[in-house]
Order: sequence, then C-alpha cells, then structure tokens
Amino acid sequence: MLDRVQVPDGRAQRIGKLAAYDGLMLEATGFNQPIGAGARIITADGASARAEVVGFRGNRTLLMALDGDAPHASGARVEPFAGGNMADVGPGLLGRVVDALGAPLDGLGPIATVERWPLAGQQSNPLDRGRVTEPFDIGVRAVNALLTAGIGQRIAIIAGSGVGKSVLMGQMIAGADADVVVVGLIGERSREVSDFLATKLAGKIRQKSVVVAVPADHAPLLRLRAAMRATAIAEYFRAQGKKVLLLIDSLTRVAHAQREIGLSLGEPPTAKGYPPSALGLIPRLCERAGADTRSGGSITALYTVLADGDDTNDPIVDAARAIVDGHIILSRALGEQGVYPAIDVGRSLSRVMPDCVTPDHLAAAAMLRRLWSAYEENRDLILMGAYQPGGDATIDDAIARRQDILAFLKQAPGERIAFAESKAALIEGFGQ
Repeated sequence: MLDRVQVPDGRAQRIGKLAAYDGLMLEATGFNQPIGAGARIITADGASARAEVVGFRGNRTLLMALDGDAPHASGARVEPFAGGNMADVGPGLLGRVVDALGAPLDGLGPIATVERWPLAGQQSNPLDRGRVTEPFDIGVRAVNALLTAGIGQRIAIIAGSGVGKSVLMGQMIAGADADVVVVGLIGERSREVSDFLATKLAGKIRQKSVVVAVPADHAPLLRLRAAMRATAIAEYFRAQGKKVLLLIDSLTRVAHAQREIGLSLGEPPTAKGYPPSALGLIPRLCERAGADTRSGGSITALYTVLADGDDTNDPIVDAARAIVDGHIILSRALGEQGVYPAIDVGRSLSRVMPDCVTPDHLAAAAMLRRLWSAYEENRDLILMGAYQPGGDATIDDAIARRQDILAFLKQAPGERIAFAESKAALIEGFGQ
C-alpha cells in the first residue's frame, strides 16, 4: 500500500517510493504529481534531497535532482514539496546574489520578498507588447552608433570562447541607462562569478542589481531554473513599471542543460545532438523579454551565445539569431589585432535601429558599414597588393579610412560613451 502523511491543513498527501536511479534521472512509484512539481527524497543518511518532476514513463514519475549527488537508496520516501515552480520576488532582491532556488549566496542573511512570480512566466497578449522605438543607451560607442539598441529589444552577443563576450557585457552593464539590472550567470566557471561581481558590478551599480548564479558543475535542472528565475525576477520589476536590463550569460549553457534533460527523457537527438526541446526552449525564454504597454515597464535583454568552434551556423546560434531583435557578432580576427570590443560590423545587425534613430544617424551608420564591407570583401586583394588604387572609389575610401573606423570601434573596458556622444562622433566622421 502507498503511504500517506498528514499536512498542516488536515489533508492527506500521498507519498511515493524511489524505484530507480541512474545518476541523473530518478523514477518514483505512487507519486502522482504534475510536471514541474517539487519533491523531497529522504536519502540513506536521513537527510533530504530536492528534485523536480520532469516527465513520466508508464506508471512511474520521472524526477531530476536539484541538489547534486546524494546517497539515494531503493525504496526511499518521495514526498511532495510545494513552491518548486514559483520565484520569491520583491525590492529586497536588489543588491543580492542568489542561486537557482532563490537562496542567498552573498552571506548577507535572508532576503525579504513580498510576492511570488511563476518561474515559467505569465501568459500575455501579444498586443500588450510595445513597439521598440526609443533608443536604449548602452554606453558602448560602437553599439550606440552602429547597432543602436532600443528599449525592450532582445540582443544576442555571439562569439567563440575567449573573444570578449563577458567583457562587452560588463561594459554594457556599467554604461546602461536602466532602473534595475538582472544578471544570470549560468554554467560558467565559479571563479568568473566572484570576478564578475568584483569587476563588473562594483560600486553603485551593485545596489540596483540582482544576480542569479549557477556554476557549470551544478545539475542541469538548476542551470535551467537559474535562467527562468532571472527572467521571472526581471518580469516582476517590469510589472512595477521599471526599465530593466536583463543579461543571460550564457544562453548556450542553458540549451546544453535542456539537452541533457531531453536526452535523459529519451528525446531523439537532431542537429548536433540537440533534441527538439533544447531548440524550443530558446524562443520560450527570449519571448518573455520586451516592453509592456500595460505597466509601462520594459525588459531589454542581452543573451550571450557561444559559437562552438567559432561556427556561427551552430544550431543554437541559428535559433537565437532567428528569435531576437538584433545580434552582435564578435570576431576573433579583430581581437587578435587588438580591437576591443571586437565587433564585426558587417555581420552584426540591429533590426529596430531604423525605428529608433534619426535619418542622418542612419545614413552615417550606413556609410561606415559600406566602407567596412568594401574593405572586408577585397581584403585579400588589398593585402596581396593586387588591388590598384583608382580602380574603385569606394574601395579607395575604405582603405584610406580603415584606421579611422578601427579607432571608432575601439573602447577601453572602463570607458563609458553616451548615446548622444556616440551619435555626434559618427555623424561628424562619416556623415554625408
């Protein structure tokens, strides 16, 4: 017979038993709980380990551990655990660092929260999503001038490893004109979490920031929940009418976590081993950002995407590029030349820029991009000396202005250049 326990309100709750465990997935009998429900498993040493329902197989419930390795034993009690699919939110989160379950990591004591928000977000009417028509000052000259971000835009920062994604994110955080900054550090090295807090969230910016951090050695479900929790916190502040900057570093690690979960559940691998759920997760997560016409608040989101082997046609890169409102591609070749941020102007794009800037700004940006593309398309001929000056006026101009363009793109990590200053410099240097 199945065990039952008495809960405080007098109702009986059914208790299941652990039937199988393969190191990642747990199977329980007699535990009829819905997808996303929380569970607590009593381990062999008398402690408890937390898990979440992720699927079913016949009359067995499939769970994934939240607490890492634990000494599970066959027949262990599996108890319901409420609140697994909700995030505690409130102004008390500002200035704090939490993990995927909302527990504080900064040693500053408990967090006073006032409300709860669904981790998976709230369904919204597409017509409540506002248009992106107002520029968002990001503090980086190349982005402000050539890839102007808008309030409520979703942007993917795409690059291989070690090309400067995190440094560019730090510049954007320091220079962003936002009421609240929410950062999700997901699947990165533990050292990078403390380094990010010390170098990129130092000073006054820390007081208006919330950080959700889950390093790479944590369970895949925790990495997935960290991205959902960071987005849920951003949604809460947007509902309060705030202008929120959301940064997820990195979206690829979130997709990797979903890949581990999907393959464990028996999903068929498709492109590069990613199951359908991993590719489907990206639009579900990214679509939660944007401007809200009801509250007047907005979430401007930046997602870093790791291009494995510098392959910008990777399935995750393609899926992210297709759903966001713009993408910034970082070039390893530029980084090797000492150009930072190493933004590949020709391959990067802001889809909302025409709606956010003036005609003279747009024309100057188009001129710089034209010169950039002319040089890149003829780079081999130019470097070999096969191109003869005077053959094409645009190429001649591109060669003459090359150093000016590279100087315009360069910016020191601690330097902030406002939108107005970026626009003026662009029009002065490359306007008609």
